Amino acid sequence: QTYQCLLQIVLLLCFSTTALSMNYSLLQFQQRRSDTVCQKLLRQLPSTPQHCLEVRMDSQVPEEMRQAQQFRKEDAVLVIYEMLQQIFGILTRDFSSTGWSETVIEDLLVELQGQMDHLEPIQKEVTQKKNFTTGDMTILHLKKYYFNLVQYLLSKDYNSCAWTVVRVEMLSNFAFLRSLTGYLRD
Repeated sequence: QTYQCLLQIVLLLCFSTTALSMNYSLLQFQQRRSDTVCQKLLRQLPSTPQHCLEVRMDSQVPEEMRQAQQFRKEDAVLVIYEMLQQIFGILTRDFSSTGWSETVIEDLLVELQGQMDHLEPIQKEVTQKKNFTTGDMTILHLKKYYFNLVQYLLSKDYNSCAWTVVRVEMLSNFAFLRSLTGYLRD
């Protein structure tokens, strides 16, 4: 009887993961809600001092983020997942010079982790099927872009102005993520 109960739990978990991975509309709803929460949290952080605008960087935003492009839902999942991972990684760096609220950053990290958790079953499924095309090149471009953001922070010793510039970049990232979320339809 214990074995049957355990088997039922395992089957239920497997079915839930598969059902979620097949329901892109639910994922789209969850992502839109979460993107909005992340943007609100980022906006709660102190705004840009005027002198910081002079230290802006040429972030070399990937072309895919500048111009609207048609993504298949599978590619959109991979790109969204990669962006969330990269943003999460950046926000775990030293932001002590900013005066930012640790609570807001923690809430932001929790929200990002939740987004990634929702995406992970589909991301794994798409990756296993190797059912993506546009996403491959976009992900390479994104990795370079985020690498450059990290290098910028390092070159400025994680000072508050550098973080302000990166915060503005992240806000525009979430605007792009919101548009990508539109491709998550059944």
